[in-house]
Amino acid sequence: MITIRRSEERGHLDHGWLNTYHTFSFASYFDPAHMGFRALRVLNDDRVAPGRGFGAHAHRDMEILTYVLDGRLAHKDSMGQQHVFGANTIQAMSAGTGVIHSEFNASEDEPVHFLQIWIEPAVYDVAPSYQQIPFDPDEKRGRFRLLASRGEGGDGNAALIHQDASIYVAQLAAGDVLKQRLKTSRHAWVQIARGSISLNGETLEEGDGAALSDEPDLTFAGRGGVAGAEFLLFDLA
Repeated sequence: MITIRRSEERGHLDHGWLNTYHTFSFASYFDPAHMGFRALRVLNDDRVAPGRGFGAHAHRDMEILTYVLDGRLAHKDSMGQQHVFGANTIQAMSAGTGVIHSEFNASEDEPVHFLQIWIEPAVYDVAPSYQQIPFDPDEKRGRFRLLASRGEGGDGNAALIHQDASIYVAQLAAGDVLKQRLKTSRHAWVQIARGSISLNGETLEEGDGAALSDEPDLTFAGRGGVAGAEFLLFDLA
C-alpha cells in the first residue's frame, strides 16, 4: 500500500528568515493524522535566509540528521563540535542524555536549503555524539547511497544511529530506473528533495512524500530533465 503526502498538504510557516514545510506535526503545526511514520518523527524542508539561523537550543533522546541540498550550514554544540558543511554530506547527532546546539546559514549572501530529520531512538540516555560524513556525488547517481543506519557490519561510510532504520539518497536522471526490495515486515518512507520520479507507477513531485507498507518491491524511475531528481528512502522497522 502506498499513501502519498503531497507537498501542498504539509504544514507551512514563513517567518521571513525561515521558510519551512513540515511533513509531520512540529512546533506550532499540529495534525493528529500526521504525527510521524514508524520511527520517523520529523521531516522538515527548511530554507534559511543569509546570516540567519537557529540559536542555541536543547535536545535529548532523539537521532537528529541534517541533509543540505543547497548552500552551507554552520553547526556548533555543547560537545565542542564546530563545523561548516554543505551538500553531499550527512550530519548526524545523537542527542542522548542531552545536547545544546545551534545551526546558522554560513553565508551572508546566499540562502541555505536543507532537510531536517528526527528519528526516535530505540535506546535512551546514551552519551551524545556527533558525526559528519561527506561523500562524492557520483555515489548517489543512478544508485542508492547509504547515509545512516544502525550500523551492524558498517564500514564507517555512513552515520550510525540508535534505531533499526536505514536512510539512503539517490539521484535519477530522466529514464533511469532503480529497484529496491524491502525485507518482510519492513516499511518505507520516500521523500522527494527535488525533481520528479515515478514510484511503483505513482508520480511524485518535489516536496511529495510517500509511506509504503506491504510493498516489498520498489521501482523508482526518473522523470523530467537531465538534472534529475533527488530523493531520500527511509527503510524502517
